[in-house]
Amino acid sequence: MNRASVLATICVCAALFACASTKVEISGSAPKEPLCQAGAEKLSTLVYWGPQWRPDQKEPPLREAAALRGIQDFFANSRCVANANIRRLPSEAAATVPSDEQLLRLAAAAAPAADRVVLIVVRELGPKLLIGIPVIVEGGTEVVIDVRVLDLHTSESLVNVRTHWKSGGTFVVKGVKTLDQDMSAALRATLISGAASH
Repeated sequence: MNRASVLATICVCAALFACASTKVEISGSAPKEPLCQAGAEKLSTLVYWGPQWRPDQKEPPLREAAALRGIQDFFANSRCVANANIRRLPSEAAATVPSDEQLLRLAAAAAPAADRVVLIVVRELGPKLLIGIPVIVEGGTEVVIDVRVLDLHTSESLVNVRTHWKSGGTFVVKGVKTLDQDMSAALRATLISGAASH
């Protein structure tokens, strides 16, 4: 059997037996309550985001565009956010991840004033595929983000976490088409579902 036949057989098996599942690992100071609570006053939010890719990251511009769409989608559909002012980290701040003090200074200089400042550092956003033994084919997509939330009225740190979100499984093969949805789902798991489980 030649290589093309083997790949065709794998694809048929994948279509028949693929079963994707989602796994979320959150480490750090998880939120004590969800960002959005039923009946809560709507908050204005200033969101800074930026990538910190590994050196061999493929297609950074494509992934950054997907990350931004996912961030926009999450905040547009968050029930307790009155408005979200989403900005890319300034180039001088993006080289290294800003401290809480630097983040507060950035937020203080921004207009209009907000209730919360959120920092999202995107470390991984893309498909994964493993072929070999003991698993014949295992794939999916993954998101790794660091998220911090500060209260701009009190300067209190409300959230400081790293989230590793994965969707996939045996015989699952995914491309880049769902990356914006994956980014939004990872933020939802971090700021809403993750908080509810703590």
